Amino acid sequence: MGIASRSARRRATLGRINLGDAIFGGWAWLMAATLVLIIVLLVLELYEGSKLGISRFGFSFLIEERWDPVFERFGSLPAIFGTVVSSLLSLAIAAPLGLMAAIFLAEMAPSWLDQPVSFIIELLASVPSVVYGLWGLFVLVPILRDPIQRTLYRSLGFLPIFGCTPLGIGMMAAVVVLAIMILPYATAVARDMLRAVPNEQREAMLALGATRWETIWRAVVPYARSGIIGGFMLALGRAVGETMAVTMLIGNRPDISPCLFSPAYTLASQIANEFAESVSPLHVSVLIELGLVLFVITLILNGLARLLVWRISRGEMRGAR
Repeated sequence: MGIASRSARRRATLGRINLGDAIFGGWAWLMAATLVLIIVLLVLELYEGSKLGISRFGFSFLIEERWDPVFERFGSLPAIFGTVVSSLLSLAIAAPLGLMAAIFLAEMAPSWLDQPVSFIIELLASVPSVVYGLWGLFVLVPILRDPIQRTLYRSLGFLPIFGCTPLGIGMMAAVVVLAIMILPYATAVARDMLRAVPNEQREAMLALGATRWETIWRAVVPYARSGIIGGFMLALGRAVGETMAVTMLIGNRPDISPCLFSPAYTLASQIANEFAESVSPLHVSVLIELGLVLFVITLILNGLARLLVWRISRGEMRGAR
């Protein structure tokens, strides 16, 4: 009887465990399917709302430069140009700064300084974008216009990127604010990746006679490279979809110009700026189509980021073998 009772209790325990596993597995599958369903519904809704614009302009919507609601001629190329240029330039500024700040916090900062600086960085990530926009409008724009842009215009005005009238508001202001906004994301992710590097990596390099900087640059950073790049791509995704701060600073003009001082448009800022004023069904439809284009660009950037991280990780695995 004792053996039979123990076997019965064991079967009951295993049954409860299997039931819990089944419930947890089903719940996890349900949440994953919900996320996929949300994305599918989002794409379908964007496509349904932009059907009129797609049927009217087709592929030419992506390469047309003219945006004229009066004559109902719409093209998204200036907004695509502004989105890509502003995002890449802001990442080019924020990535080196974020990496250096992360190296300092993870490898060099004393304990009494690490926590306050890390808190400030995380606090910057939580500041609303409208606050960045107001700060940029009243503080950054006057500084950019008078000392910086005018000096660049007088000394390097023969170059196309500095060859237009300094206005303060324009592509440069949007790029600088975007770089400041995505800097906390790049720094925080890179810092965490560097801290995750095993100490054996550092000790082995130091044992070979390397200096502290050589240890960081040749042993620590390469080990965390895939995670750092993934963090930078996350920051780039934030820059692509940023709306309010860019709307307040970029000048909101559908124009393609090589000059950094010129007003421009991004996909998100054009939607935010014109959606409340759109009256015709075609105008509303092409604005929704801009949202669909923005979704596709974000999807492509995330896919390229995944591919880049995968290739780097595969290269590191081959090197380890």
